[in-house]
Amino acid sequence: MSRTSRNPRSTEVSKGRALACLLCAGVLLVALLAPSARGEDRAAQGFVIIVNPANPVRSVSDDFLARAFFKQMTRWDHGEAIRPVDLHFTSPVRSAFSNRVLKRPPQAVRGYWLQRIFSGRDVPPLTLDSEAAVIRYVLASPGAVGYVSAATNPAPAKILTVH
Repeated sequence: MSRTSRNPRSTEVSKGRALACLLCAGVLLVALLAPSARGEDRAAQGFVIIVNPANPVRSVSDDFLARAFFKQMTRWDHGEAIRPVDLHFTSPVRSAFSNRVLKRPPQAVRGYWLQRIFSGRDVPPLTLDSEAAVIRYVLASPGAVGYVSAATNPAPAKILTVH
């Protein structure tokens, strides 16, 4: 009968290393799944916010965007009129933007604007059929703000950080 003796110190070191490896793996997983330092991970968000390259703004909050797209705020801090532009109602990018920033599904936003229109208070933002059209509009209008898919390269439009 052979008997293997184990050194208790060796076992403790092995457990310590295993715990350290597990801890490192957990930290790595959290880092990969957490929002990036620039706001939110673009791919997870599904869209990016774009403005004209002449616009001096570099970042905006969700609250600012919601107020701009609901036309509760009409001017940028530098004085330019805010000109929000939406994608078509059926766009999945619009749905992601609407749910995340406006905190409402596109159908509820549509209802909001129908009430505003019928009461004579305001009209909704311009709606365009394609991301290319949104980019062209943003490039042609200094106060414009829009959104496109995170997979789209909107250059030379400027991408804003959302915080």
